Amino acid sequence: MSSQTAPAELPPIDIKPLLSRLWPVGHPDTVSPDEIANAISYFFTNQVSDVQAGSLLMCLHFTGLDRQAEVLHKTAQAMLKSAAKIDVSELRKVVDSRRRPEGDYQGGLVDIVGTGGDSHNTFNISTTSSILASSLLLIAKHGNKASTSKSGSADLLNCMPPLPPQISRIRPDTISPLYSHSNYGFLFAPVFHPGMKYVAPTRRQLPWRTIFNLVGPLANPTDLSSPSLLEARMIGVARKDIGPVFASALCMAGAKKAMVVCGDEELDEISCAGETLCWRIIDGQTEHFRLHPRDFGLPAHSLSEVSPGKQPTENAAILTRILSGEVSDDDPILHFVLINTAALFVVAGITEADTSDMGHGDDGKVITERGPGGGRWKEGVRRARWAVKSGEAKRQWARFVEVTNSFGEE
Repeated sequence: MSSQTAPAELPPIDIKPLLSRLWPVGHPDTVSPDEIANAISYFFTNQVSDVQAGSLLMCLHFTGLDRQAEVLHKTAQAMLKSAAKIDVSELRKVVDSRRRPEGDYQGGLVDIVGTGGDSHNTFNISTTSSILASSLLLIAKHGNKASTSKSGSADLLNCMPPLPPQISRIRPDTISPLYSHSNYGFLFAPVFHPGMKYVAPTRRQLPWRTIFNLVGPLANPTDLSSPSLLEARMIGVARKDIGPVFASALCMAGAKKAMVVCGDEELDEISCAGETLCWRIIDGQTEHFRLHPRDFGLPAHSLSEVSPGKQPTENAAILTRILSGEVSDDDPILHFVLINTAALFVVAGITEADTSDMGHGDDGKVITERGPGGGRWKEGVRRARWAVKSGEAKRQWARFVEVTNSFGEE
């Protein structure tokens, strides 16, 4: 029996018939992705018992169905439909008023996120890169607390000195006011996906990663509207075989600008140590190529130099030093952050601009050299360095902290 009491108007749903068709493998009546997503949608309204919920998650894991593109896509859509409702028309008005198109970037929202689970315990690269990128892009960073690492994105932000942002106060009713004043937004998963609280106890008791570890990065709350408010995204996956699966799922969702990356070490970031497998989507077409730090004009660094396995408070101190320009230009962690920020700039399209007027400290010398996949990766690094050296990333961060602390509790 479920430890949670389902609302009277939402009766329990028995998914035993579905489970019997999933296992053992080979049932003549094959279960469809729509049926799986529909069953999971009842998780978010607490209508499935803990035992049956856990059984479905285990079946999906051991049959490999939770690593099929259509299953991930359909489940992500179900998760989005159950998400807290954003006033899309109001948010669109705000985004339209603050757009700064440049190159092929139209000024929309951009996300960078990883699936986690790579066991490398590197520094919070995607979170730091998202903050640097807010110097030139509107960022909608979807994130949560750690599930497999020591320091998740939310854990890091909650420890930022001297005053942390109030990420739990970014809600559907405050997201538009946030973007009225800030380029940076952090969409804390428990706030925007409240139905996940019913699944959390079951997930904690399973020793395996479940479909939700993969679906989360595909369920940015700003991505449900059509056309999507989410213009571009970069997703890191911790297994090479998942790369093309995610690319297919993104194409099914109608993504126009995206890139899925997996470091050769099974790293859910662009690796600073060697090659990274990339699947880049442009207008529904996917191109597969590899990137290396040298493509960004930077040297390679061993993961041991960027895998401190530190606690959130220690990582927050490192992030603060990066934003303040207090790390050396050849610092390995800085290089790691720069290449991932640069890649996000490339995916968003801002590096396609042939002129540059970013502001104070910008010499305007655009690097037009193209690398693998046709990207201007070195131009991305030039812009990422400017974000730090000009202090613009730090200013955007300070504005984000100020705005979120001005919001009242719900």
